[in-house]
Amino acid sequence: MAEAERIIGTPDIPEAAGDGPEQSGPDSEETAAAEQDGQRPGSEPDGAAEAEAGAEAGSAGKGKRKIAVLFAVAVVAYALDLISKMIVVAKLEHHEPIELVGEWLRLSAIRNAGAAFGFGEAFTIIFTCIAAAVIVVIARLARKLYSLPWAIALGLLLGGALGNLTDRLFRSPGVFEGAVVDFIAPKGFAVFNLADSAIVCGGILIVLLSFRGLDPDGTVHKD
Repeated sequence: MAEAERIIGTPDIPEAAGDGPEQSGPDSEETAAAEQDGQRPGSEPDGAAEAEAGAEAGSAGKGKRKIAVLFAVAVVAYALDLISKMIVVAKLEHHEPIELVGEWLRLSAIRNAGAAFGFGEAFTIIFTCIAAAVIVVIARLARKLYSLPWAIALGLLLGGALGNLTDRLFRSPGVFEGAVVDFIAPKGFAVFNLADSAIVCGGILIVLLSFRGLDPDGTVHKD
């Protein structure tokens, strides 16, 4: 009997389950396909990640364009105000007013130590500090700016504030107490300048945008 078993041989014993060949199935096929494509199983597809990155880059690009518009409008408003004041001081100050539309609209150079349109001449330093604070607030708000109308409005405010602040810092009688050059004189109204006009136009535009529910970040809310 023992001799027969020796001749026939002992049947092979199956290996342990853990040592057997890998079993194929849907999970293993997905894993192999993911590894072949360079992705880890369960990871987000490259297309979705690229789309998300592209959306973020597009949003950042739009924000930068709106900031560029803000500062472009501010530069134009500031330059027009500065050039007009230089011409007025050189050609019109200490001269007779120039009538543009009879008595209804004249150019008359005056020095204004107060706020816009000649109000509050006793608080020159306070108005100077307010103008500086407005510039800082606009600069900080620009980081979250995604609305073109808001960019234009804030640009007008910034350019006007810089125009009058320049006068208060560099014109007589001294730093922070300088008198602003005004020259646009409608009949029955206070004399003002282009910086005052930019500030008023920017303020009106902001009020209109607020009534429409448009925020500086481009979102629209309904009350």
